[in-house]
Amino acid sequence: MRGNDAKTYDVVIVGAGPSGAVAAKRFAEAGMSVICLEQGEYPDYTLIKSDGLDFEFTKDRFYTWNPNKRQASSDYPVNDTESEVSPLMWNGVGGSSMLYAAAWHRFKPSDFRVKTLDGVADDWPISYEDLAPYYDRVSEDFSVSGVAGDPTYPYHDIPLPPFNLGDMEKKMIAAHDRLGWHWWPGVNAIASVKHGNLEPCIRRGACLWGCFAGAKASVDRTHWPVARGLGVDLVPKARVLRVETDKEGLATGVTYVDRDTGQTHFQPGRIVVICANGLGTPRLLLNSKSASHPDGLANSSGMVGKRLMMHPIATVIGLYDDFFETWQGPFGQRLYSLEFAETRKDTDFVRGAKWQLMGTGGPLNTIGAFPWGDAAGWGEDFHRTVKQRFGRSMDWTIIIEDLPDEDNRVVLDDSLVDEDGMPAPKMIYKNNENTRRMTKFNVEKAAQSLRESGAYDILEAPFVRETGWHMLGTCVMGRDPRTSVVDGECRAHDCQNLFIFDGSVMPTGSCVNPTGTVAALALRGAELIAQKAGEQKISLQTA
Repeated sequence: MRGNDAKTYDVVIVGAGPSGAVAAKRFAEAGMSVICLEQGEYPDYTLIKSDGLDFEFTKDRFYTWNPNKRQASSDYPVNDTESEVSPLMWNGVGGSSMLYAAAWHRFKPSDFRVKTLDGVADDWPISYEDLAPYYDRVSEDFSVSGVAGDPTYPYHDIPLPPFNLGDMEKKMIAAHDRLGWHWWPGVNAIASVKHGNLEPCIRRGACLWGCFAGAKASVDRTHWPVARGLGVDLVPKARVLRVETDKEGLATGVTYVDRDTGQTHFQPGRIVVICANGLGTPRLLLNSKSASHPDGLANSSGMVGKRLMMHPIATVIGLYDDFFETWQGPFGQRLYSLEFAETRKDTDFVRGAKWQLMGTGGPLNTIGAFPWGDAAGWGEDFHRTVKQRFGRSMDWTIIIEDLPDEDNRVVLDDSLVDEDGMPAPKMIYKNNENTRRMTKFNVEKAAQSLRESGAYDILEAPFVRETGWHMLGTCVMGRDPRTSVVDGECRAHDCQNLFIFDGSVMPTGSCVNPTGTVAALALRGAELIAQKAGEQKISLQTA
């Protein structure tokens, strides 16, 4: 299906990942006409062989995480030669929810008040309380399972029951009880029972390579069938090149390439919503410069692309004499700990980290780059290494909250382009001293946790390069148009009918997985637009 050049839609959405899907569904429920343009295609689940003996050999052939390695026609290249973290994402209907682990969290109330509490970064222009009702609603739509009552959060319900705890989790729970440290059963956007369009998880542990069983909440399953049933037009293989504006600087629609024909089209719309992630969104805005927006669309502040946050990840793995079923799912989060998630007076850094307890997968996963880092086990000791690790290891994956830094940024590359000639994004990113100190502290504490649980040996990977699942902060929200790109409703300061609904708007990144907050922001933003549609300023060209 190609877009409808002759029709002016109420809303044109760029990107069919979680934020685009959440927004499209809500707009359609409000009776608005919606078209979503997505550069990729629908996922082909026949390529996923997680029910076969050859799964570990084939899993990275089509659904590898790094687009620079995958090089699908739907992908665009990313210059990461000046970045310490490589970007991981999937371009297509469902976005990176296809490959995410589905660990589901809210940001903590303190995450919205970092400047006030710790004197660094910026406070958000909205609060936890502003997002709380939207967190509740998206957790239902994403079939979130787990246990309510984690004392590190204000109380909120969890829609679906939790997964049973295994011997691995119970061993760690006992250790943390002895240490007096926080732990909580994993909360995941994975159906533990049949719910909506999702089937019950059969715990195959293949979450990060597409869910063959249909239990993980990727939005190609949870949202797009509903949104399309409500009348949303979803156009795959449509790469958006520019957001177009009129002489007043208002958005009139988008120019895109039909990747089947190579032809360029203009899709008019009264409102444009960008949902292209922390790399794709600044890339599109910077490529949309015009006479009225000479430095890139929505960039009078000069902040488009700046303050890239990547959630650096460390892993600490324990080896055990015990045999656990470590290949079972959920892959991403059996337990989590927020013991060290807040600023502590006894440390030399601010903010904190989240730990998530993970199994180490099947036999071949015991020698891969993640989670083993430099301890990957290829070589003459291959058989001994697999025997030692398979079923006898568990991993604390540590998500570090990196602070916003204007030197960490996304720019347009001078020479690298995608298949349609659009400039590729270039990432410039390095860990700062606060990040390094925080990582060292948490690696030491995680090693202590694993030893307390009975590990006879500890393997540490204080930095794993290919862990850039979370790309945040490059189109920051704020009250002051001089220092931010969008306001608290995710509306561009410079373009009153342009909105951004992805992780790029986050002033700070917390230390928890961001998809729950991305979805809540998108639902809130779409609902506010729908409520104020009669007041919305639009271009006379699309009136």
